[in-house]
Amino acid sequence: MRRALSRLFVALRFPDEVTDRLDDLAAEGLPGADWVGSDQYHLTLRFIGDPAPRSLEDVRRALREVRAESFLLDLKGTGHFPLRGDPETLWAGAAPCDPLLRLRHRIESALARAGVAPEGRKFHPHVSLARVRRAQPEHVAAFEIRNGLFRLPGIPVQEFHLCSSELRPEGAVHTVEETYRLEGMLEGED
Repeated sequence: MRRALSRLFVALRFPDEVTDRLDDLAAEGLPGADWVGSDQYHLTLRFIGDPAPRSLEDVRRALREVRAESFLLDLKGTGHFPLRGDPETLWAGAAPCDPLLRLRHRIESALARAGVAPEGRKFHPHVSLARVRRAQPEHVAAFEIRNGLFRLPGIPVQEFHLCSSELRPEGAVHTVEETYRLEGMLEGED
């Protein structure tokens, strides 16, 4: 029997060199923060949620139609959501770049053709690092100041993923349901 999928999203995942650098930020510590595990780091391109009335197969089929070129992504800086008010989520930012925005637009268009309702919120590319509801806002601000110059340039993006998220008492667990290769090769590849 197949497990129930609670929520779906489309995301970029990262190689070990990148997750190691993100882990370095977590190792710095922040009292009251619940850090995301290395295997859960991702950049959400499109949150789908429950795909009903569409099936998982409808979503998979739509994403198989997406054509986009491989590209390089830069992570830079840290911040939190919500942007105003007490922090709830601490993140590392991603520099918006044309290839990233084109990929997101093509994913959005493919899902719309498949009948998935538009997301309706502004795209703010980031990688969630920690839940910080229990952290003191001044500690979150100090962390962001210390890491405001965080940079991780030139991350190769050669695929994107359809992922599911299962909510558990200890936090969400993300599973890759399907992987979609981007076209072209990046400089230095054979």
